[in-house]
Amino acid sequence: MTSPVALTPKSNLGYWPERVDLAAAFRWTERLDMHEGVANHFSLAVNEDGTRFLMNPNQMHFARIKASDLLELDANDPEVLDRPGAPDPTAWGLHGSIHRRCPHARCVMHVHSIHATVLASLKDSRLPPIDQNCATFFNRMVIDDHYGGLAFEEEGERCAALLTDPKVKVMVMGNHGILVIGETVADTFNRLYYFERAAETYIRALQTGMELRVLPDDIAEKTAQELESYPDQDQKHLAELKAILDEEGSNYAA
Repeated sequence: MTSPVALTPKSNLGYWPERVDLAAAFRWTERLDMHEGVANHFSLAVNEDGTRFLMNPNQMHFARIKASDLLELDANDPEVLDRPGAPDPTAWGLHGSIHRRCPHARCVMHVHSIHATVLASLKDSRLPPIDQNCATFFNRMVIDDHYGGLAFEEEGERCAALLTDPKVKVMVMGNHGILVIGETVADTFNRLYYFERAAETYIRALQTGMELRVLPDDIAEKTAQELESYPDQDQKHLAELKAILDEEGSNYAA
């Protein structure tokens, strides 16, 4: 049965389809145990230059976030933290900086998912192309080796500077977690999901102690390009997840 709330937009809130997509991404991230309780944040730009964005409220669990709960923020508003209902200051520092400095980063998802964080904890945090999922990220990720503490404004600005190359879609945040960017919620969540799968495959492969079978660079790049142009996989992925939530009567779209 389809949940009626999924069919009833809140007329007083802007960007309703985008809110619904983002809320669905929060719910599935929690279901996949890729969340961090009431920490970690997703954001989505809603204006042309990317400086106005939606983001989850301060200290709300991913499993409870609804479309109408999302904050609408201005990355160029220095007084945002002084107002009632202010965002988490580390979320503002990281996501605000990226939306201010990287207009191509329309959607930003940051989590401490287990396998990606294990990768970020290794001295060598590279992800070799040992399978198709790992090859997805060949030459498309950057490693931050200079963790400087919680992502307040200064740390956020430093991280944003690592994302200026539009080809880079993933930042492995050394000693911290993972940050993924994309054009839409569907694009970004799909990438987040497959990066965690790739990291898990790699970590489990390392645990065998056996020699890894690494793809040649040209095949890894070819595979990455083929996956990038694969038609509508990300949109269909998110659409199916939303359909499952609707059938369960979830209130994510309220």
